[in-house]
Amino acid sequence: MAYLEFNKEELVNLEYSLNREILLTNRAGGYINTTIVGCNTRKYHGLLVVPIANFANERHILLSTLHESLIQHGSAFNLGISSYGKVYEPRGHKYIIDFEMDYASTVTYRVGGMIFSKTVMFVRETEEVLVKYTLLDAHSETRLRIKPFLAFRNIHSLTHANGRANTRYSVAENGVSFKLYEGFPTLYLQLNKKGDWVANPDWYYNITYKEESRRGFDDKEDLFVPGYFELPVKKGESIILSASTSEVKPRSLKSRFDAEVAKRRDNSRNCYDDCLKLAGQQCVLKQNGKYSVCAGYTWDYEDLRYSLIAISGLTIYNDGDTKHFEAVIENLLTDKRDRLFKAGNEPDLPLWLFRTLQQYIEYGASAEYVWKKYGQTLSALLDTYVDGSRDEIVLHENGLLWAQKENTALSWMNVYSNGVPVTERYGYQVETNALWYNALCFAVAMDDKYGGGRLKDKWNRVINSIKANYTNYFLIEGRGYLADFYNDKGKNDFMRPNQLMAVAVEYSPIEDEVKMAVLKAVRKELLTVRGIRTLSPKNPLYKAVYEGDQRSRDNAHHNGCAFPWLLGPYVESMIKLLGKDCVKSSMELLNAFEEDINIHGIGSVAELYDGNPSHRPHGCISSSVSVAEIIRGKYLLNKINKGK
Repeated sequence: MAYLEFNKEELVNLEYSLNREILLTNRAGGYINTTIVGCNTRKYHGLLVVPIANFANERHILLSTLHESLIQHGSAFNLGISSYGKVYEPRGHKYIIDFEMDYASTVTYRVGGMIFSKTVMFVRETEEVLVKYTLLDAHSETRLRIKPFLAFRNIHSLTHANGRANTRYSVAENGVSFKLYEGFPTLYLQLNKKGDWVANPDWYYNITYKEESRRGFDDKEDLFVPGYFELPVKKGESIILSASTSEVKPRSLKSRFDAEVAKRRDNSRNCYDDCLKLAGQQCVLKQNGKYSVCAGYTWDYEDLRYSLIAISGLTIYNDGDTKHFEAVIENLLTDKRDRLFKAGNEPDLPLWLFRTLQQYIEYGASAEYVWKKYGQTLSALLDTYVDGSRDEIVLHENGLLWAQKENTALSWMNVYSNGVPVTERYGYQVETNALWYNALCFAVAMDDKYGGGRLKDKWNRVINSIKANYTNYFLIEGRGYLADFYNDKGKNDFMRPNQLMAVAVEYSPIEDEVKMAVLKAVRKELLTVRGIRTLSPKNPLYKAVYEGDQRSRDNAHHNGCAFPWLLGPYVESMIKLLGKDCVKSSMELLNAFEEDINIHGIGSVAELYDGNPSHRPHGCISSSVSVAEIIRGKYLLNKINKGK
């Protein structure tokens, strides 16, 4: 019995099954994403989705879905399912009796005396999906029909019937190939067994994606169906289909499928921790020899701030993977250098790098090695805050950084509604200045020990000024917590989680007494069983539910929704202040997500949750920072519990 499994009653209930999605990736930017019954409910869903170099490496859906039919005695039983508004046609989900998710997804159908399984797997670092069909039981001659639905479009758009599409096909060995538009790769559909290809080109109109309807977006598209494969299948026989951007040798498909299975047997989803591990690994991508972090599946691609927050949890704290940790950092420092060193909308971005490297040392890397390798870069990054490189942020005489850019959100709370930032937060930001102080102290300490010791002369005055002024500017007397930001209107007294960073960082500008008060306030007003709220329920702007049209969701995003990734700095703060006394309660918080491991994106953790019970998941079905900070938190708790 698989850890992630659904029974017939759950599967045939569309209200239940259409809200549970699978995700399989090739760890090179490609993915498979659909619901557990195979009905696409988002424009992002597809069976073969890959980045395309000709289109700025943006992801595109080539193969949207496959509809299979079993044929006996001249009667066809269609196992597929698509939505046309309120009508589902065909309704193949009624035949499903079991679903299992591991390194592949397997659906089992029962049609009369026929029992039939379909296993889908993405080949690692290759743009090829393998689908294995097995007729487990049958009492009469049986034929299998496979009908592909082609999209050839960007994941953020929808396609419609048009005269520009090249609807012709070319013959490949045991299959056919298609290229609907110029610039796209060719899609090859090939079988390990020779069958008939019946050309029957047609557009299927008004396929509807209910999740897009719910979110207030365009929800209908037309998909091109060029025809279908049909071939006999015997009891006990398996037929393998390859959907790929390269032509393959059909005779090798069975051995290649078996080899992929063998490689993954020791990397299965057998428990909650296994799911976290695999979800984390899927967020680290290798493309053209370079490594990066996918912020979240399926619509987020790359976010440098989230990359720096997540990479330690995805790699070193996940499975001791120092190689990919350093590879991602190296790529950021080369390909994304301008984003780190020049003006933009992310004044805090470079400061997260210091924290990431501190975590590397905390994990076990040599501090001397880290400073020798990255010290020059870190010193240069600090200089950009005083040499005029950044017009979005200014260093004041009090040592604090003032962030301001007209009509721009200059922090991780960067959602816009109708072009206007929902949480602008201009002025002295509580977390940016905590990160600033931490970065300066870390750099000076490392340089003093492993460098020439020159940085202390350059930065000690600023460090001392921050220490002297931080509490005065941010502490809200009588309330026991820190202002979210300070500007020309004074202290913003909104109770938000950003103040946690002043407690969690290695070098903190506040005293332990204030830290305890902050932690107590966060626990009382912001902590939930699915993360930390972004705003206190006592605030009149609080939005408990991430629902409704785009504007409603934008306003809720950072005004009440709970974010799992914030449990990372929360647990870290608990450990710093309470030690072993926090282990039990903190571990319960992180393990509570196991209750949701088969909801939304099965086997992973969502981007955000409603701020109030029942804390429904929303956003990306697999969020890199959510997964990473849960993994890191569990590692830190296990470490302190063992007395290390």
